[in-house]
Amino acid sequence: MTQKTIAFFPEAAFGPALNSVGIAQACEKLGHKAVFLSDPGFVEVYQGYGFEAHPVALSEPMEPEAMAKFWEDFINGHIPNFRKSPIDQIDNYVKDCWEAIVDSAKWAQKDLPGVLDAIKPDMICVDNVIMFPAIKQYGVPWVRIISCSENEIPDPLVPPHLSGCRVDDPEGMKAYDDRFKAVIKPIHDDYNAFLAENNEAPYELGEFFEPSPTMNFLLYPEPVKYPRETPLDPAQFQYLEGCVREEEPYEVPTFKANNDKPLLYISFGSLGAGDTDLLKRIIKTVSTLPYRALVNVGDYIGEYDDIPDNVHIASWYPQPSVIPQVDAVIHHGGNNSFTECLYFGKPAIIMPYVWDGHDNATRVQETGHGFGFHRYDWSDEQLAEALNTCLTDTAMQAKLAATSAHMQSRHGPTKAAGILDGILQA
Repeated sequence: MTQKTIAFFPEAAFGPALNSVGIAQACEKLGHKAVFLSDPGFVEVYQGYGFEAHPVALSEPMEPEAMAKFWEDFINGHIPNFRKSPIDQIDNYVKDCWEAIVDSAKWAQKDLPGVLDAIKPDMICVDNVIMFPAIKQYGVPWVRIISCSENEIPDPLVPPHLSGCRVDDPEGMKAYDDRFKAVIKPIHDDYNAFLAENNEAPYELGEFFEPSPTMNFLLYPEPVKYPRETPLDPAQFQYLEGCVREEEPYEVPTFKANNDKPLLYISFGSLGAGDTDLLKRIIKTVSTLPYRALVNVGDYIGEYDDIPDNVHIASWYPQPSVIPQVDAVIHHGGNNSFTECLYFGKPAIIMPYVWDGHDNATRVQETGHGFGFHRYDWSDEQLAEALNTCLTDTAMQAKLAATSAHMQSRHGPTKAAGILDGILQA
């Protein structure tokens, strides 16, 4: 086999970044070289896993610490909007995000051609919600990875991306789609003008990306996939059944109380950890229940004191090594957390705040793998009841076991690496 160079270009967020790490690890096991194109703030993340990483400016250049602070402030500034329904987030959080995403594509176009010429990849795998003309035009096969919900690929029967709608709510789906298109139109027009400047055809209103003609990987597992009017062609679309990376082992600490009780894992991701009031409220509730809990508090560990004896907090956990050891998970609906819980057969209570967390919260409940909760409108009694159901409901446990067995029998990163290898060797 001839070694090929595969360039991975994930969005500057831990979900897509770590999914690509999982696929890259599997590609290197087959003898290929994996390199990363990276937002400057994420270069060290890939280097930490032993990969070569090349910075690509996705915004006005600034120090990595300043960039991290920018996104932290961006999220924290929107905390009041986290109380709103998905449709009521369109003209604040969603609009602001799409403005920043379009700007990132414009900035990337300045760096990408030169970086690609230096790397000379044989294939490019891009995991983002927007198309970068330089990727499409470089002249080698490009593969799209869809780390967010499967509904990034639209279909009349599938709820709109970010809507949180149920599949049996066509009126809600239409209302969301209409509102999204109305708010997004000026941003979309600006993006289409950018595409025209780079000799690319415009996209239809509401679309910012297209499927790769070569291959598209969906991180969603098949047991929770959406029914579609037009089924996705397996020759162009493959479900990876999650993409769980290899991570360092984790030893569960000894707790001062409830040490023989069921173990919970609570995490709202690196950015969601800024919602410290909510995490403190959950910790207070859990302190009264017959459980133990590991709580990811991100960079805000200094804001916590008087930790209950049945709770352990940390700034970071090696999540794929933690989830197999717990009995239930409370999380924000990020696609990594969503698929990892399913992969390891763990029930989840999803309290979404933005983006595809809304979709995953709805989907986990309507497929019987857990519960979707409003982020704030719940009582201690409701949370206790949902946790008890997660731990004792035999139908839910059976469904989770079947989904886990299905996903683990396929192993997404290995499947992805095999498909990429086949494309490169063709």
